[in-house]
Amino acid sequence: MCYEEEECNCVGLPILGEPAPDFEAVTTHGKMKLSDLKGKWVVLFSHPADFTPVCTTEFIAFSKAEDEFKALNVQLLGLSIDSVHSHLAWVMSVKEKMGVEIPFPIIADLDMNVASLYGMVHPGQSSTAAVRAVFFIDDKGILRAMIYYPLSNGRYIPEIIRLVKALQTSDKAGVATPADWQPGDKVVVPAPATAEDAKVRLSQGYECKDWYLCFKNL
Repeated sequence: MCYEEEECNCVGLPILGEPAPDFEAVTTHGKMKLSDLKGKWVVLFSHPADFTPVCTTEFIAFSKAEDEFKALNVQLLGLSIDSVHSHLAWVMSVKEKMGVEIPFPIIADLDMNVASLYGMVHPGQSSTAAVRAVFFIDDKGILRAMIYYPLSNGRYIPEIIRLVKALQTSDKAGVATPADWQPGDKVVVPAPATAEDAKVRLSQGYECKDWYLCFKNL
């Protein structure tokens, strides 16, 4: 983001709550268009480069969690600014050397089209490699959340799964989830919108700490 005439390296970011920028790209599973995945949740994540140590550990971790993502109706979709041939060679190497098959598509983004749409390249980290970005896109194609990590540190896959579950819980039940929420924990009831709602809140059977902070079980 840049302001007026200050000199800086500008990175455009997509906006939460708006349709995720659509794209068509070559992947290790053939050509794919993001909008064709509507009806599924999508976790789109970028990594700096193929055949690198931290990225390899992440792809192994994502692959091992594939069944859990599928159970949540989530399509995993990886990306780096590498060719499809590099991706394919890396996938085969991971299977041969580490015994793990990468089951989800990896976007080849040599022209940096997708990386530019999603603000994945941060010049302070690298001008030619994507940072470790994660985008959560719902089944209607709306961008719901995003997380950015530096090149040096791998992602914690259980947190990505937890956030998908939290978003889906909020959609289904019309509630919010508090800090450190895990499935099965109490959820937060939306704050009252009027003075009258605030007056009756304490008599509605919720576990209330104050008029604005109430919990319930689902």
